[in-house]
Amino acid sequence: MSKDANDSGYGQQELTFSEVEGQGFSAESLTVADVLRLPSMREARLIGGATGLDRVVELSNVMEAPDVLPWVKPGELMLTTAYPIRDRPEDLEGLLETFDRHGLAAIGLKPGRYLEQIPKGAVRTADALGLPLIHLGEDVGFDEIMQEVLTSNLDRRARGIARTEASMRELVDVVVGGGDLADVCRMLAQWTGVAAAVTTLDGRVRCLHTADAVIESTEVPNLECFDRSGRFRVEDEPAGISRDGGPRDGNTGAHPAAGHRTASGALSWGSVVIEGGRRPAVETQPAAQNLGRIVAFSTRTLRAGDFRLLEQAAAAAALVITREQAITAVESKYRTDFVLEVLRGHIASTDRVLSHAHSLGWDLDRPISIAVAEVDSDADSTDASNKRTMQSLFADAWTKVVSQFDPRAAVVGSGDQVIVLLAAEPRDRIVRRLEEFVSSVRGHGGGGRRQFSVGISRPAEGVSRLAPAYQEAMRALEVGRQLARGQGLRHYDSLGVYRLLLQVGEQTELRNFAEEVLGPLATDAKEEYEGLRVTLQELLDHNLNVAETARALFFHYNTLRYRIGKLEQMVGPFTEDPDLRLSLALALQIVKLP
Repeated sequence: MSKDANDSGYGQQELTFSEVEGQGFSAESLTVADVLRLPSMREARLIGGATGLDRVVELSNVMEAPDVLPWVKPGELMLTTAYPIRDRPEDLEGLLETFDRHGLAAIGLKPGRYLEQIPKGAVRTADALGLPLIHLGEDVGFDEIMQEVLTSNLDRRARGIARTEASMRELVDVVVGGGDLADVCRMLAQWTGVAAAVTTLDGRVRCLHTADAVIESTEVPNLECFDRSGRFRVEDEPAGISRDGGPRDGNTGAHPAAGHRTASGALSWGSVVIEGGRRPAVETQPAAQNLGRIVAFSTRTLRAGDFRLLEQAAAAAALVITREQAITAVESKYRTDFVLEVLRGHIASTDRVLSHAHSLGWDLDRPISIAVAEVDSDADSTDASNKRTMQSLFADAWTKVVSQFDPRAAVVGSGDQVIVLLAAEPRDRIVRRLEEFVSSVRGHGGGGRRQFSVGISRPAEGVSRLAPAYQEAMRALEVGRQLARGQGLRHYDSLGVYRLLLQVGEQTELRNFAEEVLGPLATDAKEEYEGLRVTLQELLDHNLNVAETARALFFHYNTLRYRIGKLEQMVGPFTEDPDLRLSLALALQIVKLP
């Protein structure tokens, strides 16, 4: 083996991508199966533990003393003449179990002088553990085996370094040559043999490439590491660990011991975090921006060499994403500034607005409905370092779902807000349309799973009506957010009396009016006040019909009569005074205002 390694010239030549492609990046790992092919093992026979042939052999050791356990290391090939157990060969079974717990790669026995034959119980134990048990030849020396194991490992590591350099050159060429994430995934899929993907921060797939001869692109999102929407489950998939499994109805788990092959028919996968440009999180410690994950899929367990390749690919992906973000940021700001100028009424020329919108791929020469979606800042727990990324995800998700319905719609993001100018429809239809959009963004669209509210304007006929329509959408947004606790969707025409109340410039005057009419019921000083307000609202909604109100509230008739008496003591004889009922109805709506 040593001679073959020297003759190969590995480590001296410059590998290219075509030479690396298809070799399997983890070929640098020496397995038990490889050891059995060494010249010094020509007379060796595997007599147990065949399922562990792909265990990685890092080094070799000799056991000729009974106290060898403190020096046993994971990944060792243990060579022995069985001298320590010469008087109790049955102890070999327990020794194999102990070696397996220590992560031993294999054990090579040279029976004859101290052990006439290997006990059958030891063979059964080796098979059960998947720990290769090797019967060594009579004439081989331990030093010869140890030298060839060492030489083979050094040779493979030299090839690994050459592969690393080759992959880095190829990835650099991709980035410098203007390549995109698809190119990075294509190279990674060819190296690992099955597939590769790049995801967003929350696991939405941005790019997926498969080796067509191994697996179809539609099969990968059905693996159990993806949820039913096709999102890679970043919260359940730790970075830097090889895991294996099949479709979503199977089981998954981290490998208990390195080097164990995946179950028949299963795939293995591993991911690393794509980190962007570093910016200080605190004064004394740099922090990297999380740009997403890069995931590799293979028919074998991913090992250290694969994860080194993944880290290189992640660095290349980070450069590509950062470049795309810089370009997108400039284009997005340009589009957003134009839309905001139009919605603020700063561009008076209709022809100029329409022609510029047309150059951006938008059609504003038609009745337009404006929808404004805004993240609830009070409920948003996004880390400050990822704020911009999440804002971009939110805007991208809206662009994706809206463009499927209306490719000529304008969708722009401005901070935590997304503004949509799309083809107008009747009120009921546009509300249903936006409900579908909201469901997609919150679920499968990749909006970052954040709470947000949406306001919808009335149809705007002509460019001159866009600015008032934007104000309508903003008013509907504010009311909807307050009434639905940060997850509302309201059309301006559904605001009812709120449309009048919002016209009052001095909100303090509205609050004072509510407190004068409702008295203590305008506050939450006592827990019962909220329930009394609900009772009062139901009475007004049912035109003071006590029987219908009791059924709606699931109250006993007499219980409701008692509450009516209590309410009249607090707010006055509203059952007899229609003007007071009107004031109470307005005051109850004012209390709900933002």
